[in-house]
Amino acid sequence: MGLNNAAKACDESYSGIMDPKGVITTPYMGNISWMWRCAFGTPRNPIAATFLRGGTSKGIYLNRADLPVDKSEWDHIVLGIMGSPDPQHGRQLNGMGGGVSSLSKICVVGRPTHSTPDIDVEYTFAQIGIRDATVDYSGNCGNLSSMIGVFAVDEGLCTPKLVQDGPGGHSIATIRSFNTNTGKRIDSSFPVTREGLIPVLDLPQATVAGVPGRASQITLDFVSPSGARTGKLLPTGNPVDTVQVPASEPGSKGRVRASLVDATNPTVFIPLEDLRTALDIHDEDSVNYDEPPVSKLIEIIRQEGARHMGLDPSAQAQPKIAILSRPEADDLEADIVVHAYSMGVLHKAVPMTLGLCLGVAAKVKGTLAWDIVQESRRGPRDLLTIRHPGGTVDVGADMTLGGEVRSAKVVRTGRRLMKGVVWW
Repeated sequence: MGLNNAAKACDESYSGIMDPKGVITTPYMGNISWMWRCAFGTPRNPIAATFLRGGTSKGIYLNRADLPVDKSEWDHIVLGIMGSPDPQHGRQLNGMGGGVSSLSKICVVGRPTHSTPDIDVEYTFAQIGIRDATVDYSGNCGNLSSMIGVFAVDEGLCTPKLVQDGPGGHSIATIRSFNTNTGKRIDSSFPVTREGLIPVLDLPQATVAGVPGRASQITLDFVSPSGARTGKLLPTGNPVDTVQVPASEPGSKGRVRASLVDATNPTVFIPLEDLRTALDIHDEDSVNYDEPPVSKLIEIIRQEGARHMGLDPSAQAQPKIAILSRPEADDLEADIVVHAYSMGVLHKAVPMTLGLCLGVAAKVKGTLAWDIVQESRRGPRDLLTIRHPGGTVDVGADMTLGGEVRSAKVVRTGRRLMKGVVWW
């Protein structure tokens, strides 16, 4: 089929205005060389995209219908969008990435592949490597999950079916999404207009540490989050395990305790005092989490924890790792302090799925988180307040009497940043 005929055939099945060169203009996507995709069966370049902030992360959201059916063809597209790999500089200046893990993320959203009454939309999360060409589909991003429902409604992928009256003349819609990475359901609830059910994100309802100003409250419920990767809340069956540091590394004289927990995303939790011992740092000295010897040791511990959990230790995104400690004596707000790593780098706040996992771990008797919270908590509360480098965040976990996790909950905010096309 010639290019002109291919373009004409596409024009019949695609809503847009085609100029004599075969370029289609649409109100939302600008000029797209659509005929190339029709003539050669390859994805168009540029591709329609939306840039959104969810919680303390920003990412590209794509409509699955605009990508190849074969998922194996996604990698080179999402790498190109983010500007990866960038081995020399690690800044991703040739793409939409920002040189840190919280800005190197993509969500692919589509209608459910299987018709089920309790799912409105499904999505796949991709964590994009910065210096290398890694595309990790093994986990989920809690922060970007907060905007899946908003994006799905904006794109017309679904219409809110669960709508309740809300404050200030608005309604509250709940979108039930299925995350293909973890096989878990996440419900997001957010304000919408009563006429048209359009998501409203600028109400002064909630704040997120590290994000300026107030915005509409987006409530995330991670339904039955246990065993997202391993099938078990405690993959080893133990609330605390011992991880041996290799003899060639600092800390070879001792071992590191670890709570290996799999809820929303698998995570290795280690106590600060054990890390100090492994690094031969005295109690009165502070730990510089950005120093290469520290981050190197933490990565070794993470990989050992992965082996204990039955996971691939070479996968950068899963499991995550976090160092736990008690709040300072004058910190009357926090229940626990966390320093988390993502893709080998100290996180400026806390990955949301890690925070949710910590909220669950704190309710499992005998874990390191449980022990710290029992000592530091100053009264009964449903929510756990986590202190992280960027401030605090409240997370909650609903448990059955038998110790099963019904759901994990967190409040986020989000903002629409850009809608158009992106080159890959």
